[in-house]
Amino acid sequence: MITQLTEANLNLIRNPEFAHYVSIYQDIKRDFLTRIQETGLDLETSDLSGEIASLRDSLRAAGANFRNNDHSIYVNQISPACRACREGVGSATFFISLRCNRRCYYCFNPNQEHYEDFRKSNRDLVKELEQIQQSGMKAHHIALTGGEPLLHKQEAYEFFQESKRLFPEVHTRLYTAGDFIDEETLEQLAASGLDEIRFSIRTEDSEQDLQANLKRIALSKSYLESVMVEMPVPPSSLAMMTDLLLELDRIGISSINLLELCFPFFNAQTFSDRGFKIKNPPYEIPYDYWYAGGLPIAYSEIECLKLLEFALDRELKLGIHYCSLENKHTGQIYQQNHGKSLPGRYHFSERDFFLKTAKAFGRDVAPVRTILNQEGASNVFQDTEREYIEFHPQHVTALHSLDIDLALSCNVVEQRADGQYVREISVDLIRPAEFDPGIDL
Repeated sequence: MITQLTEANLNLIRNPEFAHYVSIYQDIKRDFLTRIQETGLDLETSDLSGEIASLRDSLRAAGANFRNNDHSIYVNQISPACRACREGVGSATFFISLRCNRRCYYCFNPNQEHYEDFRKSNRDLVKELEQIQQSGMKAHHIALTGGEPLLHKQEAYEFFQESKRLFPEVHTRLYTAGDFIDEETLEQLAASGLDEIRFSIRTEDSEQDLQANLKRIALSKSYLESVMVEMPVPPSSLAMMTDLLLELDRIGISSINLLELCFPFFNAQTFSDRGFKIKNPPYEIPYDYWYAGGLPIAYSEIECLKLLEFALDRELKLGIHYCSLENKHTGQIYQQNHGKSLPGRYHFSERDFFLKTAKAFGRDVAPVRTILNQEGASNVFQDTEREYIEFHPQHVTALHSLDIDLALSCNVVEQRADGQYVREISVDLIRPAEFDPGIDL
């Protein structure tokens, strides 16, 4: 069993050196939350964990599918591209430009590096596809996004044609707001090799705009095998969203991805005017995730879970997938940590893709060291300044006779200008007699 350490439960730690070590991370968390508040949007003060846990328990009992360390939940079916997203291996997403005819308040594209340049100029995607093919990459899933990619229809057709030419077995998908979809465009997309289309819908759209988009979504079913909707779910949108699910189920699309709404580090006044606040804590583990989606909005997850519950209660046929922000971060952590050459004390977790070690502190170092020596444990590292030893967590069960507190250390590999570094980003509490490697690692 792992106990996630917070300011409220630090009294559980009985080892003073361990407690002092953890206090450093609590200072980091406080500083992290302070910096978040400087973005201009308030943190939610209510503790939502109980309601979220209850909804998750109900969904599990009702037969919902939980995957990716419970960060991804779905009913009925899920796109193969969403499955591949967990590790990001063999997946590549491209954009022609970042130009768009819409101005969605939650769009995170302005966070992209060289955003203004990419709004003014187009990329040569045929050349980029050739480059990844020449690099030896085995592409299984390729996507075209934007901006609005159908502002460049001819380039989009060429992109999918080239994708299928270079990677004949690849699954291709297109993200679009749908404004430029018509029969001719759908015919060309299908002929070019497009497998899956994902429409975005905004909860703030007028009824007229919504109905026009639903007609385009229904039309797409005549041309493409997989027709999806992907959209963020704002708080207080449950009534509109349940009506939408019923209509999409009637139309007969493949599935919908419900995204956790995120604050993209700007537009704070717009979010504040809508009464939105940042989920507290925003991330399970504070870290500089490079995914540009920003910070999760409080109550968005609750709305998504209630929509899954609604789909199960009504026995809807379309696939409904809740994609949390934590789910999107997983591919980054996998790419950073998988396959790295590291000392033997590090364990690559197949559960969350972080690198794990165990640590014993102060007065517990000597008895732990004795048992580790008896076990023939290698790659034990000692830090005399901070009074701990670090070792592979598989050896924790050998310490079951010791009533002690250990730290389970969570790490990432970072590539810096002067080389590769392993960075510890959090520690949790474990006790040998309660630790189960099959579950906890």
